Amino acid sequence: MTSLNRTTSMKSAFIWLVMLICSTALSIALLSSNYLDYQRQQLQLQEQLSGLLNIMAINAQTSLQNNNKFREEQRLNSLSAVPIIKNVHIYQLEPESQQLKFFASYNRRDTGPWPPQMSRLAELAEPLNNQDYIEQMKAVSVDNQLLGYVYLRASNEGLESSQRLQIMINVFIAFIALSLCYFMALKLQQRFTKPISDLLELVHQVARNKDYRVRAPIAELREFNQLNRAFNTMMDRVEGQLYKMEQAEQEIKQLNQSLEQKISERTSALKESNQELLNTLATLHKYQNQIVETEKMASLGQMVAGIAHEVNTPIGLGVTASTLLQDKVHEIEQAFEKKTLSSNQLARFLGDSKENLGIIYRNLERAAGLISSFKQVAVDQSNDSLRQFNMQQLLNEVVLSLRPNLKKTQHQLKINCPADLIITSKPGPINQILINLIMNSLIHAFDEGQAGEIIIDVQLKQHRCYLHYSDNGKGVPEHIRKRIFDPFVTTRRGDGGSGLGLHLVYNLVTQALNGKINLESQLGEGIQIDVDFPVGSVSPSKLNS
Repeated sequence: MTSLNRTTSMKSAFIWLVMLICSTALSIALLSSNYLDYQRQQLQLQEQLSGLLNIMAINAQTSLQNNNKFREEQRLNSLSAVPIIKNVHIYQLEPESQQLKFFASYNRRDTGPWPPQMSRLAELAEPLNNQDYIEQMKAVSVDNQLLGYVYLRASNEGLESSQRLQIMINVFIAFIALSLCYFMALKLQQRFTKPISDLLELVHQVARNKDYRVRAPIAELREFNQLNRAFNTMMDRVEGQLYKMEQAEQEIKQLNQSLEQKISERTSALKESNQELLNTLATLHKYQNQIVETEKMASLGQMVAGIAHEVNTPIGLGVTASTLLQDKVHEIEQAFEKKTLSSNQLARFLGDSKENLGIIYRNLERAAGLISSFKQVAVDQSNDSLRQFNMQQLLNEVVLSLRPNLKKTQHQLKINCPADLIITSKPGPINQILINLIMNSLIHAFDEGQAGEIIIDVQLKQHRCYLHYSDNGKGVPEHIRKRIFDPFVTTRRGDGGSGLGLHLVYNLVTQALNGKINLESQLGEGIQIDVDFPVGSVSPSKLNS
């Protein structure tokens, strides 16, 4: 909301708007006119100098053929009548050596000699306009035989002084025009703002005296007259509403007298309703334990905040690296366009590009992994595919898939499982549970360089499979252990831990396998996880399917 101290009056806004439009249009017109006039004068000066240069080239033909320096210098001295010409050189081409030599020159008294420009033949083939001077060189030839060159150097002072005078005239014109615009804007704003000021005074009068009988007069402008009529209509409605309010107050007084009796009747009814609410509350307490378990599973909805934090970090790094790479590409592009690109600059660009692309790839891969884990947790993770399989073979496959991770450490993984243990269950969830438990130990349980031990025991009792998992790592702190299966609970956020591993394990055990899981741990004494789930047999038709 705009602060009252920062508001602008309509008068000043109207004047500023008119002045802004006028000054903008006037500035564009004067600048365009000044620029076009400058271009025209510059073109005329170049044409004039080109004509003089052609004349000097024609006059120099005879002098160069006869090698008459004295006659040519006398001709050049006549150029003192042209004040803009500062220096003129004539160079002769020696037929034998085909080398140019200085032949004759003209130097204005207030300028002095100018060094030879024989090395700039190609550059001065067309007029070269510097900040203060115009230079040009023209070949002298007879019957397609090159005799030499004429070099001309003229001053831009006349053009610059004319331009300064034109600017002063334009500034004076702009001042007069803006003054007239300001005077006209004052007159217009008085005509437009006076009806609003009168109406505003009426509004203040109504606010101070609460006199709703005032009415706005007829205005000269149609729009303001409509505004005054709307104000008068509003005052009529306000008066009508006040009259209705007086009548409503009388009715309220009468209703208050009958409300006391109704309140006493409703109080007794409320007492009965309160008793029913107390009975309902007692019933709700009976289901409190079930509500706690349901709320624990409902914490899946809270992972949105966690996944936003986890995914934003790698994506933010990737965006930063891509922005830096874009800036580097822009610098190389500019250097290439300006033809200043060096091999060292290109080598640094290639090195920076590889580094930034590596950062982008690693962080996008990290984000993809997080989103994949999020999808596994959020989507229904149960797998209806039941089959018979060898439990020890499944454990060996898990260890084989994790061998690259285990090779990086000195940890030992021991498996105690009967070689002939064949069960009927869902191997997919079991595989995922074991992978998450082992990776959780590798990431969180042991310090770098520590040689730890992981043990997996499997037994089959009364159609239930009991899996005991343990390690001798750091253990879990008390404040973490109470909510270890909640999503995004981790002790290594920012160091590779996402907090989804054990939450995924919990969902796979309880939902996909219809089993139970229990975790015991003390700080510094490792971790013990007991998982048990039902196993059974399937019909041949389902196995074949």
